[in-house]
Amino acid sequence: MTEPKAPGFSTLAIHAGAAPDPATGARATPIYQTTSFVFDDVDHAASLFGLQAFGNIYSRLGNPTCAVLEERVAALEGGTAALGVASGHAAEFLVMHTLLQPGDEFIASKKLYGGSINQFNHSYKNFDWRVKWADPDDLSTFEAAVSEKTKAIFIESIANPGGVIVDIQAIADIAHRAGVPLIVDNTMATPYLIRPFEHGADIVVHSATKFLGGHGNSVAGVIVDGGRFDWIKSGRYPMLSKPRPEYNGMVLGETFGNFGFAIACRVLGLRDLGPALSPFNAFMILTGIETLPLRMQRHCDNALKVAQHLQRHPKVAWVSYPGLEGDKYNGLAKRYSPKGAGAVFTFGLKGGYDAGVALVSNLKMFSHLANIGDTRSLVIHPASTTHRQLTAEQQTQAGAGPEVVRLSIGLEDVEDIIADLDEALAAS
Repeated sequence: MTEPKAPGFSTLAIHAGAAPDPATGARATPIYQTTSFVFDDVDHAASLFGLQAFGNIYSRLGNPTCAVLEERVAALEGGTAALGVASGHAAEFLVMHTLLQPGDEFIASKKLYGGSINQFNHSYKNFDWRVKWADPDDLSTFEAAVSEKTKAIFIESIANPGGVIVDIQAIADIAHRAGVPLIVDNTMATPYLIRPFEHGADIVVHSATKFLGGHGNSVAGVIVDGGRFDWIKSGRYPMLSKPRPEYNGMVLGETFGNFGFAIACRVLGLRDLGPALSPFNAFMILTGIETLPLRMQRHCDNALKVAQHLQRHPKVAWVSYPGLEGDKYNGLAKRYSPKGAGAVFTFGLKGGYDAGVALVSNLKMFSHLANIGDTRSLVIHPASTTHRQLTAEQQTQAGAGPEVVRLSIGLEDVEDIIADLDEALAAS
């Protein structure tokens, strides 16, 4: 008897985790806009609270609408389980809360979203979690940063603000030699372009606010468990390897096996710290995911054409986009992301700071805002906005020098995107 065919990516993007509502026959996933759920009886309630049975207690812990999102993203990433939370920052925080104890260290790539850099440098100090920074262009810096206190390595698959694709497998090998998990923020790539678990990652996080949702209308985060890391062997991850007093001595890593990490994030993090995802936002992200493969391919195709055009423009000094032939990261792009190098990239203007401000002011179709991953084309001049508080030297080190402009290319007709840029450059 032949094995049934595994569904393809586009099919999973539409169907994974979802089924017609048994009560009404509704085909779209219902929004379960409720705070809590009725128990069948006292024994049912006890089994849910004791983790002997799966089900719904509070929407703070989980909700049927959120559950569909979790199952869908886990299927698209090739993970064993997922957890939907309030934001991408909340996803990062719950992952670290599950892995780290006071005094522990983790290693992070220097090429990250600025909000993550700030979170790691400053907010985590309140928990005595300590970050060591490494350069993804020099893998020896990851090796050199490993110590007895290291508990994880954190990278982005395609680094925000764009222009950098990271050698995931090489860094995964470093993490595993050190006996720690590799966490990959896959926000910029989405599983349509890169599936980090296929390259050695152990945990994936998303700001679903960006490309997964894709329409700039909802904030959400997702944690995905790869299901392969042994949380018990070393004894260094007590949240999973030690008896939990709040669950009658249950060892979560043993009880839940290859999805134990996702369960630990839910019952030890989400339950007690509370960054719950609203069912309405989960519904909105699910609706966006249904068109993810179509959108991401159009994003990438448009971005490449715009980058190639800007590369030839007389007012542009340089363009940093891995999809360009001759780009420093083009080889890694072909290896890890052959369908496209993403929608976000930076370029430098010959006129410096003043030219950057003028360009942003003169663009008409582009929206000037700090988000990425929208259907609409977006622009920001970091030196005058997100990185304004830094010195000129610090701006340059962060890849946000005075001449730098960041674009998130949308789904408009590419000729219209280019025309808007050309008109604004001519007027700048």
